[in-house]
Amino acid sequence: MRHGVVLFTSDRGITPSALAAAAEQRGFDTIYVPEHTHIPVKREAAHPGTGDATLPDDRYLRTLDPWVSLATAAAVTSRIRLATAVALPVESDPITLAKSIATLDHLSGGRVTLGAGFGWNTDELADHHVPAGRRRTVLREYVEAMRALWTQEEASYAGEYVSFGPSWAYPKPAQPHIPLVIGAGGGPKTFAWIARNADGWMTTPQEQDIPTRVAALREAWAAAGRQGNPQVHVLVAAKPSREQLAAWHECGVDELIWGVPDKSEADVVSYLDKLAGRLELTVR
Repeated sequence: MRHGVVLFTSDRGITPSALAAAAEQRGFDTIYVPEHTHIPVKREAAHPGTGDATLPDDRYLRTLDPWVSLATAAAVTSRIRLATAVALPVESDPITLAKSIATLDHLSGGRVTLGAGFGWNTDELADHHVPAGRRRTVLREYVEAMRALWTQEEASYAGEYVSFGPSWAYPKPAQPHIPLVIGAGGGPKTFAWIARNADGWMTTPQEQDIPTRVAALREAWAAAGRQGNPQVHVLVAAKPSREQLAAWHECGVDELIWGVPDKSEADVVSYLDKLAGRLELTVR
């Protein structure tokens, strides 16, 4: 299994570029950052962790832009993959977002993974004119439209929420296909969406019995006529036992994502040293 780190970025603590450089040097495979454009003060949407409108902490209010953050990380690294956990594509214009992601992939030498969510904060989505009940459809159209811009010489798209005529859009990504991994609860509806539109699944912190969920995802994958296996990225919510790690490896988990604190650079580097040692990663 590969190992990545996720920083809940804010305007405090270690910067994404400093974390990326330190993580790459210590043998980690991926750096992940989140996205929230803003948090409406008055909300009805329940946070999946707290179960109501309260937030676990104030970092949700202070989240850095993910693509700017990853660009700074790309500038000081050469190997580590640049990913989101998770981005909210439907909160951006799909044409300009496609340009940002393609540019980052081009300049980084093909290191981008798009981890995307449907969006639990429906009040936030509403400010971007995304109907809560249609957010999966909107995301599908955004993904299809961006893929057209990434791969076609003269791209066009006609959908309910995205529409544009034949257009030129460069640069193209360095990768022939930018991986799309969906971060959402592991249920039949999500797995069917992934099997039709994405390349894999990222677990939520609340996920239980991951091997059973992975088996269900693979069933949906096969039912959709997809070849091979979906990627599985596990967001580690608590220190796993040896038995859990073995079970995840056995069921085909591709990458574990370890959270790091948004503390000072010295504190985070010390944490990375301990984590890399525990995982027996090779220092580069």
